[in-house]
Amino acid sequence: MSDHGPDGWLTQKAYEAMTENGFEPEFSPQVLEQIKQIQAESPPSTHGVRDMRDLLWSSIDNESSRDLDQIEWAEQLDNGDIHVLVGIADVDARVAKDSPVDKHAAKNTVTVYTESKIFPMMPEELSTDITSLNQGVDRLAIVADMTVKANGDVPESTFYRAIVNNKAKLAYEDIGPWLDGQSADLEKIVATPGLTEQLQLQQKAAERLLAYREAKGALNFESIESAAVVEDGEIKGIKSVQENGARKLIENLMVAANVEMAEFLENHNCASLRRVVKVPLHWDGIVKIAAGFGATLPAEPDQPALASFLDQRRSADPDHYPDLSLSIIKLIGSGEYVVQRPGEDAGGHFGLAVRDYAHSTAPNRRYTDIVVQRLVKSVIARSPARYTPEELDAIAEHANLQEKAARKVERKMRKIVAATVMKRHIGETFQAIVTGDTAAGVFARILRPPVDGRIVQGERSVHIGDKVNVRLLSANPNNGFIDFAVSGH
Repeated sequence: MSDHGPDGWLTQKAYEAMTENGFEPEFSPQVLEQIKQIQAESPPSTHGVRDMRDLLWSSIDNESSRDLDQIEWAEQLDNGDIHVLVGIADVDARVAKDSPVDKHAAKNTVTVYTESKIFPMMPEELSTDITSLNQGVDRLAIVADMTVKANGDVPESTFYRAIVNNKAKLAYEDIGPWLDGQSADLEKIVATPGLTEQLQLQQKAAERLLAYREAKGALNFESIESAAVVEDGEIKGIKSVQENGARKLIENLMVAANVEMAEFLENHNCASLRRVVKVPLHWDGIVKIAAGFGATLPAEPDQPALASFLDQRRSADPDHYPDLSLSIIKLIGSGEYVVQRPGEDAGGHFGLAVRDYAHSTAPNRRYTDIVVQRLVKSVIARSPARYTPEELDAIAEHANLQEKAARKVERKMRKIVAATVMKRHIGETFQAIVTGDTAAGVFARILRPPVDGRIVQGERSVHIGDKVNVRLLSANPNNGFIDFAVSGH
């Protein structure tokens, strides 16, 4: 049986995981009816909206992505500053608050990505077409307008509505190696006058922004994400998805836009949804890992000290740095949504070294971003906020629960795929790093292919951060369980 077709066992497993974790994997008849109505509507009015279609906007996303949430543009100013614009899809312009589509998005809160199927937060007629910033079509957007100084500070920013046109849909897989100097000029870039200089200037701005946050103690992690290799409907293996210059470019521009949007709302005395990581949940575990490398961290959480330790390890052992990153990320803990009321301090984001942060740049994929977008549009229009602080409290609480549930779904499906691949390698030995020690057991990640499993023999002899050799004991594709033994046990 095919792993992927509509009746494939892997797709069925994904549906089961979605339902078990409180998601609605299908759209209701009411949602489908609203989609028909939206498709039949005339485009929204552009009265009073800035016309910015002549700018050389471009987008960079995964090659397979069709739900394009943001586009970018930059210009060099005479005083050395860089003027950066980030255009964010105006989803709210087509999806009314409390409409059937909105209620479905509010229920699921996120797009859930599994190896066999993507479960979009909004119907694809919207997220990959009507509200997507696709190449060559006019779209409404919220623009984050920022000035980036030579030191990476952003002293000036504003937000407004605009009509835009994406001139070049680009992919991380192509642009990353090109920006990193690992590939020759790409035909698509050369064929678009000015695009080479445009992307290089965006990269320059992104590097400034990162340097500014790093000076404040931002943690620069590297991770190795895994993706299934599927041929003719069958899982053949697992490949690593590596960081590159294009991913870093977009990440840093999005962080800047999210910071500025949070500050924009705060400056206008508007309650807002914030994304915070206050302090690491398990700082003692991080201190322990550092000690294993001969480094001493303070007894209390210290951002710059941790950033310095991570920089040293990246230089000393770049091959294993992604695995160390994974261990530290798990010990820091997940971010969460909270509501910041006027005059209050909801806390900052420990990993990013920023005080103000609001998710806002992915409204086709995250419901919190639509909510923040509506708050910003209310400020722009000088109209009353469309959510009360109490409504925001409820949204934040639900979004936190659904985010955890989405991670469970995605983790389970990665484990099922991994077990399917690893079943052919039972009895073999792999290099691994110990990544977790919980009530459920001790866990490790083997390096190649990047696969997680539980240590069921010899687990008492290892600690988080240890590099060990493990032997694969079993792999069960039905439930995704992978069991290791520490070599010698």
